[in-house]
Amino acid sequence: MEGTDVALKDLTAEQFAELKTDIQGKYDELKSRNLKLNLTRGKPSSEQLDICTDLLSLPGENFIDKDGTDCRNYGNLVGLTSIREIWAEVLGVEVKNLIAADSSSLNIMFDLISWSYIWGNNDSEKPWKDEGQVKWICPVPGYDRHFTITEHFGFEMITVPMTPIGPDMDQVEELVKDPQVKGMWVVPMFGNPTGVTFDADTINRLVTMETAAPDFRVVWDNAYAIHTLDENFPEITDVVKLGGNRFWSMSSTSKITQAGAGVAFFNSSDENLTWYNSHALVRGIGPNKINQLAHAQFFGDAEGVKQVMRKHARSLAPKFAKVLEILESRLGEYGVAEWTKPTGGYFISLDVVPGTAKRVVELAKDAGIALTAAGASFPYGNDPENKNIRLAPSLPPVEELEIAMDGVATCVLLAALEQ
Repeated sequence: MEGTDVALKDLTAEQFAELKTDIQGKYDELKSRNLKLNLTRGKPSSEQLDICTDLLSLPGENFIDKDGTDCRNYGNLVGLTSIREIWAEVLGVEVKNLIAADSSSLNIMFDLISWSYIWGNNDSEKPWKDEGQVKWICPVPGYDRHFTITEHFGFEMITVPMTPIGPDMDQVEELVKDPQVKGMWVVPMFGNPTGVTFDADTINRLVTMETAAPDFRVVWDNAYAIHTLDENFPEITDVVKLGGNRFWSMSSTSKITQAGAGVAFFNSSDENLTWYNSHALVRGIGPNKINQLAHAQFFGDAEGVKQVMRKHARSLAPKFAKVLEILESRLGEYGVAEWTKPTGGYFISLDVVPGTAKRVVELAKDAGIALTAAGASFPYGNDPENKNIRLAPSLPPVEELEIAMDGVATCVLLAALEQ
C-alpha cells in the first residue's frame, strides 16, 4: 500500500479550519459542474473493444475446425480443439484438462457450486445441501460477484485478510480444519480489487494444506492471468497439475476480445472434469462453437493472444498511472488514504480513513461521480471498518478519468475533515 502517516492530526486549529474551507470550496465547485462520470465496474473501454472488432467478421465461410468438427452443428461438449490448444499454451496447462465453454466463467462457477450443493461433487460423501451449515473462505477485499454466489446458497462466508502476497494462510490453514468449510474463493493473479498476485509460498500452502473436508475446493478464478499493464507476462502456475481435485480453475477472453461474447475456460483434474461433464451434458448439448472458431482464427496462436494483450496494456497503463498520480498529489501529504499500485488487472483498492468510505461514496454521488458501493468487496457488502473503495479506471477516457479522480480525492479529504 502507498501513502503516508496520518498528518491531519498534526495541523493547528487554524490550519485545519483553513484546509476545510479550501476543500469545501473545491467540493462546492465540483458539484456545480453537474458531472456524470462512472468508475463503478471494470468494463473495457470502447478503445479496448475496438482492438478486436475484426473478430466480428469471423469465421467467414470456413465453419470446419482443425479436428473436422462442423461448428454449425450440435455436440462437442468440451469445446473446439483449436481454441483449447491456444488457451492451454497461454496458461501452460494440459489440453486434455481444459474445457472451452460459452462466454461466462462466472456461469461455470455458479454451476460448480450449484451441482455440489444439489448432488455433491466427486469427492463428496453427500450433497452439500445435506451437510448442515456450509462454510466458505472469502479473502477480503475480494470480488463481489463471488460473494454473491455463496450468499445465494446460504453459505456462511468467513473472511480472511488479503496480504501483499495472497490471503493470510495461517488463518486459512486453521479454518480448513473444520469439515464444514467446503471451499474458498481466490483471484490469484492481479486480483480483484487489490491487484495482488499470489507468491510461490502461498500457492504451495494452498496445494499442500490438509483439509478436514475431502471435497474441499479452491475456486481458482484466474480472470486476469495475462492482464498485465507493463507488457511483461508473469509465470502462470498449473495448480491443477500440483493440486489435483482441489482446484477448479477458470479463465476467459471476456476482457480480451468482446466482453459480452468471449470464450470461458474450465481447467481441472480428470476426475473433476468427468463429474462436471456428467452434469453439463444434461444441461446442454454443447457450447457456441462458431464463436470459439472465430476466436481461434482471430488469435491464431498463443503469441497472437499476447499481442492483443499488449494493445490492452497500452490503453490501460496511462489510466492507472493517472489515478495513482492524482492519489499521490492530492492525498499523499495528508495521510488520509492508502492504495495499491497494481501492475496488472482492472482495479485499484483504495483505503480511506476508517469510518468514512460510505460518506466518500455519498459525496461523490452527489457530485455526479458514481463509485462502487463502499463495502462491495466484502461478503454481504459489509466492510467492518468502512474504509475500502474499489476504483475501476478502465472505462472512461483519460480526460474524464482525471476529472473524476480529482473529484474523488476532494471527497476523500472532505470526509476525513468532517470526521
